[in-house]
Amino acid sequence: MALVAVDSGFPRSPRGAVKIARALVAVLTFLCFASSRAPGACTALAATEAAVTALLLALYWLKLDAAMSWLFWPLADVFNSAIAALFLLVVCLFAVIAKTNNGTLAGGVFGLVLLVLCVVDAVLLFRKISFGGPRGRNTPAK
Repeated sequence: MALVAVDSGFPRSPRGAVKIARALVAVLTFLCFASSRAPGACTALAATEAAVTALLLALYWLKLDAAMSWLFWPLADVFNSAIAALFLLVVCLFAVIAKTNNGTLAGGVFGLVLLVLCVVDAVLLFRKISFGGPRGRNTPAK
């Protein structure tokens, strides 16, 4: 049985810090939407974003992206961030505009903060991707 290697520098890197902040804000967004009994789309989007971000954080932190090289993880992460930003823009703007109660408003505001973190994460990662170079470990994490 092989032991899983941990990238101890990833949480301290700019990408790691943004990914951790993104996971925490996604959980806060979910809690706000869930406690305010917001529409199902709001709660489901926040829960999905929290889960996917946590999985990608674990993937990079445990260096599983190197072990599962059948997918170009940095590009998949960029697509995830871009699509999440689009969905967050629509759903959170509706939540802020509708403002059913204070929980929905807080969830919408946290969702808009999450949208900014998604864009920052995508930009940081996209700047590290080299499409012509080798697909090694050096691209995704830092």
